Amino acid sequence: MSDQELLRDPFTGYSRIREQTRLIRGVLPGLDPQWMVTRYDDVKMVLNDTRFVSNPANVPGMRLRNLSEQMALARGYPAEYLKYRLDNVAEFDGAAHVRLRTLVSRAFSVREVARMRPRIEDITERLLHRLAEAVNGGARDKRTVDLLSHFAYPLPNIVICELIGIPNEDRPQWQQWMRTLWSVTGPQVGTTMQDVVAGIRRLIERRRAEPADDLITRLIQAQGGVGLEEGDRLNDTEIISMILILNFAGYETTTHLIGNGTAALLAHPDQLALLRRDPSLTPGAVHEMLRWCGPTQVGHLRYATEDVEIGGMTVRKSEGVLPILVSANFDPRVFEAPERFDITREVGGRRETHVTFSYGPHYCLGAALARQEAEVAFEALLRHFPHLALAVEPADLEYEPVPRHWRLKALPLILDSTAN
Repeated sequence: MSDQELLRDPFTGYSRIREQTRLIRGVLPGLDPQWMVTRYDDVKMVLNDTRFVSNPANVPGMRLRNLSEQMALARGYPAEYLKYRLDNVAEFDGAAHVRLRTLVSRAFSVREVARMRPRIEDITERLLHRLAEAVNGGARDKRTVDLLSHFAYPLPNIVICELIGIPNEDRPQWQQWMRTLWSVTGPQVGTTMQDVVAGIRRLIERRRAEPADDLITRLIQAQGGVGLEEGDRLNDTEIISMILILNFAGYETTTHLIGNGTAALLAHPDQLALLRRDPSLTPGAVHEMLRWCGPTQVGHLRYATEDVEIGGMTVRKSEGVLPILVSANFDPRVFEAPERFDITREVGGRRETHVTFSYGPHYCLGAALARQEAEVAFEALLRHFPHLALAVEPADLEYEPVPRHWRLKALPLILDSTAN
């Protein structure tokens, strides 16, 4: 899965594999081979079937190595800090998963997310004005700027920090911490993880003394156990883990949805023109971006709790299965001409046939928030900069060579002098 050709073009590479076989062994650096499931129906089955679990401890009668733990150690996480990385809602199953998910789900409900829209619009407007100011020293007719650094990174960082309750003065540091934990390996990861945990502990103490209308205050209240059974109360490790996973999920993924989606639009002038003429197509366009160039290419590893047949082959009890989301999203059995970028594919943006946000019990908690941030971002970006263009050829854009993800290193754009 670290093959350079596959990293360069996972869409074509995984599609070729899918048409050869529904199930194949894949290898990630430092790990034993795992099954990769490639076709749309099979991916959805693995994600939704209770015979597959996220936590290897839930495989009956087995003592398995936790591959998520192996990957974290390989990236440089200190062993004593692994609990903060692994004891989270994404790693749990059944009642334990429902318990933690319920405690934060209200903050990410469609109703709560809709209530946040005016604030997201305000943040977006301020960032786009700064985006133009960032290149004021250049020529008036053509000015180049990196959209990721000046817009796609700050927007979700500010939104998720406000939702959680991270003070304004701490947010630049949080953005740097999250970028380090996502993109770096080695001793720097260990040092950063220690700083992050210490920062969350300080925030917990501050909110205990000064409660506010934010998620971390609600988690602390749940820790107190008022009206809760003993087993439903949160401990400090669970609060820290929850804040970490929400920062991971609510920040980096949305950043690269905005970056990848912008690059896709600018590389497809017909679709860009269509969206400019009819901004009501934006929700459907965001769904197509998630399908066609989604930032998450491979889903969370699942373990089989019993022998399961997939496509005439048997996954044995205890074996790991990786759902290949990018392969499912390009499956021609479900998507007509899947290689075509078509912002009208999901009419009205009401349906969601792609599996970029996963499927089943572990469907992404922050999906509604990510979609709304992207919708607001694209509507405002195209309105502010009516002649926006890539500063390089699409083929010259560089992507991070990271298995399982599709992330630009930078997105250089030309801003025009008609920007608002």
